[in-house]
Parts: sequence; structure tokens; C-alpha cells
Amino acid sequence: MSYTKLDIYNTSFELFIETHRLTFKLPKHETYELGSQLRRSSDSVVTNIVEGYGRKTYKGELIRFSVYSQGSCDETVCHLSKLAILYPELNSEFKNKAEQYQLLGGKINNFIKYVQLSWRS
Repeated sequence: MSYTKLDIYNTSFELFIETHRLTFKLPKHETYELGSQLRRSSDSVVTNIVEGYGRKTYKGELIRFSVYSQGSCDETVCHLSKLAILYPELNSEFKNKAEQYQLLGGKINNFIKYVQLSWRS
């Protein structure tokens, strides 16, 4: 099976694209500051899923990179929460994305639990 069949991959990929585009609605100076950090953290969510899955032969590696993905997901929620406060005119868009990333974080957590309990070494 390919990583492209994973729900967490597809969700994180779609969210990355949406979040990346959303950052360009920020004021010019913020696009290169907090906007850049947000783009990197949201990219890290999806990239770590792919890298971990590529190492799936080693259960510990899959878990480790899935944990990294979850950490990047939490970081992304933090950046989105800051931006929602700093830019009230974009508040609803950033809050909505933060909620979507929180749901994704739960799915990543469930995936980690599944791998820990059911994945063959």
C-alpha cells in the first residue's frame, strides 16, 4: 500500500495547500515572518508522514516520524492561533484551519496507537 492511501496523508496534504495559500493573505511583512513559519510547520506535518511511511519496514521509525508529524501539527495550530489574534480580519479563516489541524492531530494520534498495537515489526 502507498502512503497516498492514508487518510492522514491526504488530509495533511490538502490542509498544507490551503494553509500555504492562506498565508499570502497576510500583510507583506508577516508573509516572511510568522507566515513562513506556518508554511514550514504545515509542510512538516505531511512530509514526516511520507518519510515515516517510507521507513515502515522499521516499526519504530514509522512511529518516530508520525510523532514528529503530530508535533508539527501542534506547532501549526499554535501559529494559526497567534495569527487569528493578530489579524482579526482573517480570524475566522485561521480559526477554521486551526480546528481542522486539531482534528488531524487526533487522527495522527490514532494512527500512532494503531501502529503501536497492531503493526508487525
